[in-house]
Amino acid sequence: MAARGRSDRRVEPSFEGSRAGDDFRLDADERIAGTGRPARRQPKAERNDDRTERNDRSERAERGRPPRRKAPRRGGGGGGFFGPLRRLVYWCVVLGIWGGIAVGGLVLYYGARMPSASTWTIPDRPPNMKITAIDGSVIANRGSTGGEALALEEMSPYLPQAVIAIEDRRFYYHFGVDPLGLARAFVNNLTGQPIQGGSTITQQLAKNLFLSPERTFERKIQEVLLSFWLEHKFTKDQILAMYLNRVFFGSNAYGVEAASRRYFNKSARDVNLGEAATLAGLLKAPSRLSPARDPQAAEARAQVVLGAMREEGYITDSDLKSAMSQPPAKAKSYWSGAQHYAADMVVDEVKSLIGEPKVDVVVETTIDLRLESAAEKALNDVLKKEGGKLNASQAALVSVDATGAIRAVVGGRDYATSQFNRAARAKRQPGSAFKPFVYAAALEAGNRPDSVRNDAPVKIGNWTPENYDQKYRGEVTLASAFAQSLNTIAAQLVMEVGPDNVVSLAHRLGIESELQSNASIALGTSEVSLVELTSSYASFMNGGYKATPHIVKRISDTDGKVLYEADYTSPPRVLSEPVAATMNSMMNRVINEGTGKAARVDGWQAAGKSGTTQSFRDALFVGYTSIMTTGIWFGNDDGAFMKKVTGGGLPAKAWKEYMTAAMKGYTPTPLFGSGRGLELPPAATQPASEPTTIGDIISGILPGSSRHAQEEPPADYPPAPRPPAQDSASAGNNPHGDRPAYDDRRPRGDIVPPADVPVRDYRQYRGPYDSPGPVPPVEVGGGPIPPGEVGETGSTRQPRQTTLFDILMGQ
Repeated sequence: MAARGRSDRRVEPSFEGSRAGDDFRLDADERIAGTGRPARRQPKAERNDDRTERNDRSERAERGRPPRRKAPRRGGGGGGFFGPLRRLVYWCVVLGIWGGIAVGGLVLYYGARMPSASTWTIPDRPPNMKITAIDGSVIANRGSTGGEALALEEMSPYLPQAVIAIEDRRFYYHFGVDPLGLARAFVNNLTGQPIQGGSTITQQLAKNLFLSPERTFERKIQEVLLSFWLEHKFTKDQILAMYLNRVFFGSNAYGVEAASRRYFNKSARDVNLGEAATLAGLLKAPSRLSPARDPQAAEARAQVVLGAMREEGYITDSDLKSAMSQPPAKAKSYWSGAQHYAADMVVDEVKSLIGEPKVDVVVETTIDLRLESAAEKALNDVLKKEGGKLNASQAALVSVDATGAIRAVVGGRDYATSQFNRAARAKRQPGSAFKPFVYAAALEAGNRPDSVRNDAPVKIGNWTPENYDQKYRGEVTLASAFAQSLNTIAAQLVMEVGPDNVVSLAHRLGIESELQSNASIALGTSEVSLVELTSSYASFMNGGYKATPHIVKRISDTDGKVLYEADYTSPPRVLSEPVAATMNSMMNRVINEGTGKAARVDGWQAAGKSGTTQSFRDALFVGYTSIMTTGIWFGNDDGAFMKKVTGGGLPAKAWKEYMTAAMKGYTPTPLFGSGRGLELPPAATQPASEPTTIGDIISGILPGSSRHAQEEPPADYPPAPRPPAQDSASAGNNPHGDRPAYDDRRPRGDIVPPADVPVRDYRQYRGPYDSPGPVPPVEVGGGPIPPGEVGETGSTRQPRQTTLFDILMGQ
């Protein structure tokens, strides 16, 4: 009851005595009741009375104390100068934390998509083929990289310095990734800008070894992870060496060795400061900055590299000045030099011998770079001097020794312009250069150089062969017919011995191309390559042994293990010695008094044969001394006609120039068979002549020659040579005084060397200054040998029959 009498108004406690300055109060209606619900609101009038009373008390309290400073609002714009800075730092930390979390997530995501690190290995560098000449000098490197791998200490010191200065100045100080450069690349990639300078050398190596060149976040993250792995696995020098041996320098050159040989024709061991700066400058844009494409751009970039090297302290001011004063590096648009034709041949031969190489190999070849240079010069000298006016645009040359080893090969006028090897790959008609096979087959069938045939119109089926000058000389010896390259006589011989026998002999000597067994083979209508034609001639030079053309001498790996070694020291015999010696004598007359006069080499006995195809499309000359056999072709790739260029013209002139240079350093020696008294075997019994009929007597048309047996040939034709047996007897009768009897300037073909001239073994090749090597035995091989019952001791002319005119005249 007492409670009921109390007023419902609640008396609020006052703390004015102790907290006079606190104006923070809660009204009764703002308190929360114990039930969790707001207290019952008082009527409006009562609330107003309470507020008025409280205000009065507050005013009285305020009068008794000093004014209080108002506290600043939290989160306001105060703080002075450091306020915005503190906020910037704060938000940078926050964003950095979240960015780190995001990057970490991406790294974990893309890293999880990569194979396990335990399976990571450096991919094998594509195998390189180092090709060397007979003196050990490097001809070229072949393979997908184009050069061998070099150790860092083997390279010119300027190369690594230049690359570090322009590509990654902090290479030796970072852990595979340069954070500042990576951040710059990240931002550029995010904004769509090209990435420049963001990758370290380690990152570039990782990209080259493992990744594609696409620019994505995934590839960049994988590149970073692989860079960490490379830095953990290898030393800095090893990483730099791998990079320099694999990076692309343009023009299909990978690695500093390939690039140095491509642009400067020298090894990376020997490049100078300016050349090293040029190579380092290529890394930014290998194609655009190539000295073969834009020498000025390459030079400008090289000067930037030189400036960077000076800033890093790798070179001095004097070095910088000297390098910048050098002329810009010049390079052809492709590998240049005739030796690259040989290198291409080596690649093909190596693959046929050992298959595709799986490791780096060193290929020792038979090429003599001195002869290679002489061959290239001889061809270009003739082409520049007379090729234009005679419409001859291309030429090819191959030179082999007595075993068939290729000592020089030139496949065209300029390798940089055309890499097609016309000496090895092109097959063309040899023309009259094929006639030695015809005459050799005739000698094996029993003919002799002084055998007589009638140079007159001949019709074989629907084919009527004609001589070059369209003239006929009547009765001539085989030696004269061969020297004058009479087509009618060659056609008659083919029909006498049979086309099959001629084809068989050509294949036996080394012609591998398919030959048509018909009468026209006498004029060289079947196509052959210059390499096989020339090596077949070597069988005449070496005394009748097979000369298999080859260019690879030995193949070994980088550890010295021999994978292949050629052995051509015991070739099979393919011609008898008398036949080979007789052919040498007959072909010697071609140079002395026949179509090959322009090929005479002073001081040397030489033999050969010219060849010209229809309409002057092709002109060839193949000849030899006792040291070497060389074949040369002139013509046009499109088969266009030359202006009356014969084998005795441009090819013979180039042959003389080359052989004159090639024979320097050698002592002149005679051709095989000279002065050795080799007799052709006796001929088989000739069939009886056909009986003379009354019709023959009346008409005068009789078998055999229609001229008197003792009738001398025309005065303008040289006499038939003496048989080889008589050569030795005339050795001491030299009508030319002090001039050597084997000097090619003698007008006759029966040249005999003086007795004191040593006879060389024609199967053995030695350079002019090489030490003697092993000589194969005299009788080697098991090849086919001509039968002993071939040849004849006298003329092959049939007995002359009596005509009606003889009877009437009393003869």
